[in-house]
Amino acid sequence: MIIHGEELYSRKEMETLQLMRLKETVERVYNKVPFYQNQFEERNIKPAGIQSLEDLKKLPFTKKKDLRDHYPYNLFAVDMKDIVRIHASSGTSGKPTVVAYTENDIRNWSDMVARAISIAGGEPSGIFHNAYGYGLFTGGLGVHYGAERLGMATVPVSGGNTDRQITVIEDFQPTVIAGTPSYVLKIAEEMGQLGKNPRESSLKFGIFGAEPWSEEMRKLLEESFAIKACDIYGLSEVMGPGVAMECHEAQDGLHIADDHFIVEVINPDTLEPVMDGEEGELVFTSLTKEAFPVIRYRTGDIASITREKCKCGRTTTRMSRVKGRIDDMLIVRGVNVFPSEIEHYLIQIEGLSPHYQVLLHREGTLDIVELHVEINDETYQKVNSDMKHEYISTIMKTVQHSMKNHCLVSMKVKVLAPRSIPRSEGKAIRVIDQRSQPVLL
Repeated sequence: MIIHGEELYSRKEMETLQLMRLKETVERVYNKVPFYQNQFEERNIKPAGIQSLEDLKKLPFTKKKDLRDHYPYNLFAVDMKDIVRIHASSGTSGKPTVVAYTENDIRNWSDMVARAISIAGGEPSGIFHNAYGYGLFTGGLGVHYGAERLGMATVPVSGGNTDRQITVIEDFQPTVIAGTPSYVLKIAEEMGQLGKNPRESSLKFGIFGAEPWSEEMRKLLEESFAIKACDIYGLSEVMGPGVAMECHEAQDGLHIADDHFIVEVINPDTLEPVMDGEEGELVFTSLTKEAFPVIRYRTGDIASITREKCKCGRTTTRMSRVKGRIDDMLIVRGVNVFPSEIEHYLIQIEGLSPHYQVLLHREGTLDIVELHVEINDETYQKVNSDMKHEYISTIMKTVQHSMKNHCLVSMKVKVLAPRSIPRSEGKAIRVIDQRSQPVLL
């Protein structure tokens, strides 16, 4: 087990380092980014006024809309000649968010991800199978550079082409696999269809992220591949993957890179901080980024934090598994439901696969939730054809009862045959909201 010095700092040592770097970051954005200078001056804030970590609360929040409003380069804090890479997030809901990196940023990011991979069980002598997509998305290249920095032989498989993924796993004998949990589960499913046993592969550890996933999904991945499955967290606007990583020893919260970021948790309605252990919206301030520093960036992700020492020995702040995004939360007839909560209870029902979709539509003024689930292959083969209709009816009632009891929402349930629900090669599409679509007469 490799533990880096910063991961063992006392709270006082870490806060001293954070304050020094916070002052440098505030000075940088005030002098180099007109947006932040204007925001500070509106609040009568000068860099010299930041003398403690408590003073962070004086600073304005940054929102995704601010990034889109200053598309593409107007929030950069360095000249273009100093930028060596540009990434961008999806632009499905408007302009994409564009982020940039200096040579030093790339070096810091690689070190951060290398540390994250080692936290999850990766070792320099191992082989790293990277099934995250490469391109403008930060996941693929971010994880790739970190694995190389750690000294692992890195296989840039990227996402998709599941048959090739299986061949590479069999032939190259990787020890660590990284990707979205839903897609790696698809790889295991396809291996089973081909008569191969995923548990007999060389894999020992899995690093999964880019979409919320439940503890039940973890158990399924671990059982499918006989691995330790760990959660990785990051987002392009803050840096990319590696902002936080779950340790394989305890699997009890994700260790945040405190030496590179300050984390806050706020009530998204009042914008006031919440107590440690209480769920709220994660807010990050970068401390070492040169090209694209961010001040109090509202992530939209719901989680909690703890500052207690981990069983693995690390003293860094830990965040809980992300429950979901504020904009992914379903509000159905006044009840708030996250897709991850649906997944949590659905996977516990015997006979079902872990794949599902939630379809939302409106009948008159009433919101209707239709949950599509599918029977797994093993159960489908076992049930006599004469009994299938009765079995499907029983499963449907079981799912309805579970969702009503646990998620407090009445749902229409449609039980489908195996592999009926579309599989994703990247982030799984769990919710299809048709409530705002016009009704065709």
